[in-house]
Amino acid sequence: MTRAARLVETAETVLVAAALALTFKGFVFQIYHVPSSSMEDTVLSGDYVLVNKFAYGPHRGPWGRVLPYRDLSRGDVVVFRYPPDPGRDLVKRAVALAGDRVEVEAKVVRLNGLVQAEPYAVHRDATTYGADAPPTLLRRDRFGPLAVAADHFFAMGDNRDESQDSRFWGPAPLAHLEGRAVSVLWSVREAPRAFSGRGAALRGLIDTALNFLSRTRWERVFHAIR
Repeated sequence: MTRAARLVETAETVLVAAALALTFKGFVFQIYHVPSSSMEDTVLSGDYVLVNKFAYGPHRGPWGRVLPYRDLSRGDVVVFRYPPDPGRDLVKRAVALAGDRVEVEAKVVRLNGLVQAEPYAVHRDATTYGADAPPTLLRRDRFGPLAVAADHFFAMGDNRDESQDSRFWGPAPLAHLEGRAVSVLWSVREAPRAFSGRGAALRGLIDTALNFLSRTRWERVFHAIR
């Protein structure tokens, strides 16, 4: 299949998914706004991500043979409820599953004793903290080893030096999974100035609408997430 054919196929898939999202939002798909840089460069702050909510559904009953359910896999980019505050959603990458032994040594992830090839991982701080560092910085660069408990997964942001993830609050329960991040539907750059005070949200919305064309990251529209 040629690159052009693959692009057309991806665009068709995303367009169909977007149409379904408008119809089945909250049941089959949802759109998640990314507010932070913790998943750069895979997902950027300002991306609006399409989330497949039935990807990890129960594999039983009459729908189990029809719908494309699947188990969580290492490397999946997922949206899930933040364990310390389940009212918030996060987007991270699942790097380890139940039974895995995960360890970070000098920023390098080892899984079951093996160094992981992670082409998506980004390190923007050249400093590697050692045993004399404050606990928060130490856990960023040196963690574990830890065995992931049953019905849990270990999540990390791709922007490893700027991500609050399972290194700090532990593995996340599988029950907290909201779905798999499929693609970017829309992406917008931050406004050059923040709005505050009464009516700030409305003014921000109007400002975004007026600058829709110039602030949209057109190269990210319908961008598949891997």
